Amino acid sequence: MSPDRQPETVRGYLDRLREALKGAPHGLIADALADCEDHLNNEISQNPNLSEREVMASVVNTYGTPAEIAEEYRDMEAAIAGPFPKAEQPRERRNRFFNVVGDPRTYGALLYMLLSLATGIFYFTWAITGIALTVGFAILVIGIPFALLFVASVRLLGHIEGRLVEGLLGVRMPRRLPASTADETLFSRIRDALLDARTWSSLLYLLLMLPLGIIYFVIAIVGIAVPLSVTGASIWSLLTNESHIQMDDVPWLQHLLSTAPGLFLLALLGILLFFLTLHVARGIGWMHARFAELLLVRL
Repeated sequence: MSPDRQPETVRGYLDRLREALKGAPHGLIADALADCEDHLNNEISQNPNLSEREVMASVVNTYGTPAEIAEEYRDMEAAIAGPFPKAEQPRERRNRFFNVVGDPRTYGALLYMLLSLATGIFYFTWAITGIALTVGFAILVIGIPFALLFVASVRLLGHIEGRLVEGLLGVRMPRRLPASTADETLFSRIRDALLDARTWSSLLYLLLMLPLGIIYFVIAIVGIAVPLSVTGASIWSLLTNESHIQMDDVPWLQHLLSTAPGLFLLALLGILLFFLTLHVARGIGWMHARFAELLLVRL
């Protein structure tokens, strides 16, 4: 379609809007497409005597062109203040090792890692139980309704997880469920849900969250406990003038840790390990946000 020619169908309008929003966060694109699809379908349903082409011509004049709508969504997104800074810091500041302590994403990622074990167990249990019961009920009358309810719950849990990911990891995720036409039949909605790849990718995400949650939780707990223990024991030994650190298998190291310089160096090592944990947490948060965006966002 020529860039100067206005779209004549809902699908054409959405395709042009997707092109205009190219480069924007996937969650923003998904919300914009869902909002516009809802609006356009409602306009068509309210004008049954007009063809889709005629309705679209009127809508473009009143609602706006895809390029104009895309610009409005970009401006609206830029105006919304969130817990994470949007402005990029100078590279020399971003790359400093100790600046990680001032990045809100670090603590959001660390909290997400601590919560991931609980959410991973819940997601995995829900998914496995739902799959098992769906297969078991397949030969019964309630088999199909139960399977459809399970599919709907997977999509809902995927949406809730997306909100958690956005709140703690800072990546833009969809803030509304996919659009559905007002006059769309129940069968059509079921068919769309079953044919939607994001339904099954969301189910895969729920299953993978258990092993990922275990890994994240262990890294977070060990990464916090070890540095704090090492630093705390070293400082306490310096204050009491008595070493509380035992390294009997390595005599020279035991002797070193019985001296003030050795304990001071050990305390510094604990602090460095703590900052290293913060860097690891921020890196895991970044990677998991991309992973969640890949499996949970529908475009």
